[in-house]
Amino acid sequence: MSRISAVFRNHAERHQPVIVPYITPEFPHAGSTVPLILTLERCAAAMIEIGIPFSDPLADGPTIQRSSEIALRNGATLQRVLERVREARQRTQIPIILMGYVNPLMRYGFERFSEDAAAAGVDGVIVPDLPPEESMEFRGVCARHGLSNVFLIAPTSSDERIRYIDGLSTDFSYCVSVTGVTGSRTSFGKDFDGFLTRVKNNTTKPFVVGFGVTAKAQVDLISSVANGVVIGSALLQAMEASPNTDAAVAAAAQFITPLV
Repeated sequence: MSRISAVFRNHAERHQPVIVPYITPEFPHAGSTVPLILTLERCAAAMIEIGIPFSDPLADGPTIQRSSEIALRNGATLQRVLERVREARQRTQIPIILMGYVNPLMRYGFERFSEDAAAAGVDGVIVPDLPPEESMEFRGVCARHGLSNVFLIAPTSSDERIRYIDGLSTDFSYCVSVTGVTGSRTSFGKDFDGFLTRVKNNTTKPFVVGFGVTAKAQVDLISSVANGVVIGSALLQAMEASPNTDAAVAAAAQFITPLV
């Protein structure tokens, strides 16, 4: 059983949501990636999503775009990200998911990327701008190296498409809470509950919900239906003004702990 599947099974048995912090590597400071991973795990994170910085992040709002710009200035290349994952893997077995756009992965090479990611200790990959219908090659390469593929379910997805994405996703799918880009929100759309119910009724694998989660009340609402919650932009905002790595890690812990 994969680390990802084990996490979902164990949390389901304990009736606990899978909390997934999203971090931008080397943000807000160079060298902050590994301390953040280890600290978030101690704060009861069950899985970590790491966004590979990219100059044209189409699915991301202003907060993650800004964090990517800072990370790139701090030297967060794809190779550096994999080095940080490898370093963290020596001290933790928490599942690590990479979120990256297709162009940098194509330049790196799907085969080389999958091999290097698996060797570093990556568990799965989200590629938001790779349409599921065009993902056969990438999925095949990932499968050969034991990497999980995670595909996105949008509020506009039909029941048929939800079932299709559920079938393609290896261990779990990622449910986008709203139509649009990432970013903190105080509320979701009026049909949000109905959307999650549709996803629940048309999936056989676990699913997590992200894009805009900021508060414990949202975590509780989502986890009453979904298996987990991704917390990204609000966490990055909490760390952004930190003057050094230690302060950023402390801010992350202070923010994430009340949400668990």
